[in-house]
Amino acid sequence: MGLDAVTITERFKGTLSDLLGIRFVEASPERVVAELTWREDLTTVGGALHGGTLMAFADTVGAAATVINLPPGASTTTLESKTNFFAAGRPGVVRAEATPLHRGKRTQVWQTRVTDGGGRLLSLTTQTQMVLTT
Repeated sequence: MGLDAVTITERFKGTLSDLLGIRFVEASPERVVAELTWREDLTTVGGALHGGTLMAFADTVGAAATVINLPPGASTTTLESKTNFFAAGRPGVVRAEATPLHRGKRTQVWQTRVTDGGGRLLSLTTQTQMVLTT
């Protein structure tokens, strides 16, 4: 589709992605990378990034990666998403990197690693996206 990181960020204006503050920094058919800055309103009572924040972040980045790989006129929706949590996200910038596990005609599967500024793995999400054609 020829979408770059700036265009993807613009397309998400006014959505949950915008509300979370997701910034796409790299976008290609092989890899999509985005960043999110820790804010208190995205955390649990204990101050760690909420699991829902990490899941929504990963889901958004994986969906964007799928969109880049769609044929003309197609759209996508998430069929399944599984997240493992490994460490608490603390103040700073977190980074999500989505890479493909499968890019088929009807489904795509993406793995998204969310890490903190030091490269520590916070969560790992595997999601299946359905390719919707008219």
